[in-house]
This record gives sequence, structure tokens and C-alpha cells, in this order.
Amino acid sequence: MTAATVRVLLADDQPLVRTALQMVITEADDLDVVGEAGNGAEAVRRTAELRPDVVVMDIRMPGMDGIEATRLITGATDATRVVVLTTFDDDDYVYGALRAGASGFLVKDMALDEILAAVRVVASGDGLIAPSVTGRLIKEFADRPAAPPPRDGAVLTGITGREREVLTLVGSGLSNPEIAARLHISVATAKTYVTRLLSKLGARDRVQLVIIAYEAGLVAPSR
Repeated sequence: MTAATVRVLLADDQPLVRTALQMVITEADDLDVVGEAGNGAEAVRRTAELRPDVVVMDIRMPGMDGIEATRLITGATDATRVVVLTTFDDDDYVYGALRAGASGFLVKDMALDEILAAVRVVASGDGLIAPSVTGRLIKEFADRPAAPPPRDGAVLTGITGREREVLTLVGSGLSNPEIAARLHISVATAKTYVTRLLSKLGARDRVQLVIIAYEAGLVAPSR
């Protein structure tokens, strides 16, 4: 292992899933699985012991589920980031996991290179979810009969009109280059706007910006 190696903890109640993920992750030179957990409580304990960079967290586990485990882990440290692992099409808890502090999520049928890329991105601190996946996530939120209540509009009063435009595009799943092209600005300027939004809105990462954009009514993909 080198100093740049990303330390990963796998939390899933299915041993076969953990084994498969471990085989995929450890094949990468820059990633290393440092531990496993079979439920949420064990994930919290193992995270405190091993201090991994990233926890790949299943949601549906016996006892303490992945949402509560994510809340406890992200509430205890900023050093460890959580990626939710879910069967997206039938999982009603993705939103709750992201609100609990998860920095992104993986769908269990994703391609192997996408899983590795997601772990790397979250470990880097960016929290960027692939635009195609973000779009599915937002659509899932918007199509639910019981949508979350709108966020107080006062949250957005401190941002400029241009920052509001950028937040809307982030919420729609656009990457920084795509935002730059849409607004006819440089990629560096787009990145600066996203950084400002993270600071002004007190968001942990880009994923939380997506949630804020949705709750504020800036994004309504089902319409």
C-alpha cells in the first residue's frame, strides 16, 4: 500500500456481496479493503476502529440499518465518507441515507469500473455522483407521492442569481464542464460557483447541493 491508497470498509449483510466487492476493489492499485461489517452497528464500530476513508454501506441490514449507521458515522467524523449501496429500483430509503450524510450511492448492478470510480470520487472529497445516476435519483424523489416538504426559501436568500442558476444545474445532474457550456463560462469559473455554494449553503458536498436544489423547488424533473 502507498500513502495515496484509499482505505475502504464494506458494510453489507450478504457475505457474497462483500466478497465480490472486495475482489473488485482490491484489484485496483489505489484502493484497499481494510475491513468488513455485516450490519449497521458493526459498521459504526469498525469505522471507529479502522478509520477508513470510505464506507460502502448497504441500506437494508438487520438490526441497525444503513441509514442510522450513516448518520452515526458522518456525525462522529468528517474523515470518513459514506457511499450507499442499494438496489435502486425498489429501495425507498436512498433519500433518507443521503439526508443522513452519505456522499453518494452505488447501484448494485453498476459496471465494475463505475463502482471503482465512485469510491475514488467520494474519497477525493468531491462527492460527485455521475450525472446519469443523479438524474435517476432526482426523478425517483420527484415521482414519489409523498415528496419531502419544501426547504425554507430563506436558505437561498444569501446566494446570487448566477449561483441560483448553477445550483439548479447541479440539481439537474450536470457536471462542471456541462454547466460551463450551458452558461458560457469557463470550467474553472463553474467550479468556483459550486465551491461558493457549498460554503454559503453549508453543504457537505455536491450530493447535498442536489438535495437542496430539489427541496427548494429548483428542480422538478417529473414535470
